[in-house]
Amino acid sequence: MKIAISGKGGVGKTTIMALLAHHLNKTGHQVLLIDADSSPHMAQTLGIEHPEEVTAIADMRELLRERSGYTEGSPFYNINPEIDDLPERFMLEKDGLKLMVLGAIQTGAKGCACAENTVLKRLLTKLLLHADQMVLLDMEAGVEHLGRGTIAGIDHLLVVVIPSQSSLRTALTIQKMARDVRIPKVSFVGNSIAEPEDVAFIERGLQAPLVAYLPDAAEIRLAERRGTALTSLAATFAAPLQKIVDVVCSG
Repeated sequence: MKIAISGKGGVGKTTIMALLAHHLNKTGHQVLLIDADSSPHMAQTLGIEHPEEVTAIADMRELLRERSGYTEGSPFYNINPEIDDLPERFMLEKDGLKLMVLGAIQTGAKGCACAENTVLKRLLTKLLLHADQMVLLDMEAGVEHLGRGTIAGIDHLLVVVIPSQSSLRTALTIQKMARDVRIPKVSFVGNSIAEPEDVAFIERGLQAPLVAYLPDAAEIRLAERRGTALTSLAATFAAPLQKIVDVVCSG
C-alpha cells in the first residue's frame, strides 16, 4: 500500500504523516517513510539525532549526475539509471520506522535538472514497488509535484486541510490534479480543528466529508518548538489516526 500526503504549506502534513507512521508501526505494519519535500524535516519530526546532518539525496547533485551519465553541455543522459544500491546506502531507521530523505531538486535560475530528476523519479518508483510495506510519501507543499507526475504509482492520496480559505483552494486544486494523473483515491484530513464549526466550514468548502480530523493541539506545538519527536504523541491521537488507516486500507 502506497499512501501520499499533500496540502498547502504549513497545514501540518509532515506531523500527521509521522503520527500515522508511528500508529501503523505500533499496530503491526512495516513502514517506510519517504520525505520528498523540497524542504525535508521528517528526520527531526521522528526524533532522529542530528537531523541537520542528514543530506537529502536530491542535494547530492554530483551523485545524481554521475548515475544519470550526464556530462556538462551534453543533451544526453541515461533514462534508466542504476539506483539499486541507493536505498541501502541512505536508509535511516528510528524506533522501527525506516526513512528515506529524498528531497526535491531546486533548479532556481539554473534551468532544467532533467537528468537529476530522472534518477530521483526512478528511485522513488523502485521504493514504491515494495508490496510488503506501508509506504508513506510526504510530498512537497502545494501542487507542483502533481504537475511533474512524481506522485505516480500512489494508491491513496491524503490531502490535509485546515479551516482557512487558502487551504481549501489548494486542497481543491490538488484534488483536481490528482484526478488528472489518475490517483485511484483521494481523501481529505482536517487539522488544527478548534471547534465543530471548523469541520463544517471545511466540509462546506470541499463539498466532501473529512475522513478524520486532528484537534488544534498545544502539545504538538510545544514538541515542535523543543525539537522533540512528535511520534511519542501518537497514542493521544489514536482514534483519528485509526480512522485514516481504516479508510486507506478499505480497498
